Amino acid sequence: MKVYNEEDYLLLSGIQHFIFCRRQWALIHIEQQWEENVLTIEGQHMHQRADQPMIREKRGDKLVVRGLPVHSKRLGVTGVCDVVEFVRDPKGISLAGEEGLFLPFPVEYKRGKPKKDHSDILQLTAQAICLEEMLLCEIEMGFLFYNEIKHRVEVPLTAEYRQEVESHFAEMHQYFLKNHTPKVKTGPHCRNCSLQHICVPELMHKRSVASYIEGRLRE
Repeated sequence: MKVYNEEDYLLLSGIQHFIFCRRQWALIHIEQQWEENVLTIEGQHMHQRADQPMIREKRGDKLVVRGLPVHSKRLGVTGVCDVVEFVRDPKGISLAGEEGLFLPFPVEYKRGKPKKDHSDILQLTAQAICLEEMLLCEIEMGFLFYNEIKHRVEVPLTAEYRQEVESHFAEMHQYFLKNHTPKVKTGPHCRNCSLQHICVPELMHKRSVASYIEGRLRE
């Protein structure tokens, strides 16, 4: 099993950018470019309320921890869980400074509503994998809270989701190692991208100089 060094860790939250568009992810995480739009600002506002670093709150048999830093040597990622709820359970794990046993459940807050590409689910799954590795436990489900619909969705963290997470991060590490920003197929989704003025998606349809020269030589 491959294990990554800390200096090679990628940001866990980058999986959302990667699924939306591999080029967007590379522009942000490899080239360090960023622009704000309405969607990113709303998302930041949403997370500012959830990501209050390491605040612990007891609610009966539940311990709620906000802004919990997590990492995984196997995935080579680091990040922050919006909220982790530790629920008292005889099949759980012990926690420093707490009596009894607890099962952890990650909770991720989102500004909009459930997405068709299940990128939210994969981000939550990646958080669970990190927590399992750090706490030496198994996590069967997590939760996504969508601000637009004011609803909390229970998410089963299946083997299929876990495999997809590992596959995505392995590909991300390959791009990062090669310092490569890929070209991608453009589409309507480009209009919602905060980096459309940096990416200039319409240029994707133009031939490169090398391609033009090669074509002329073959004529």
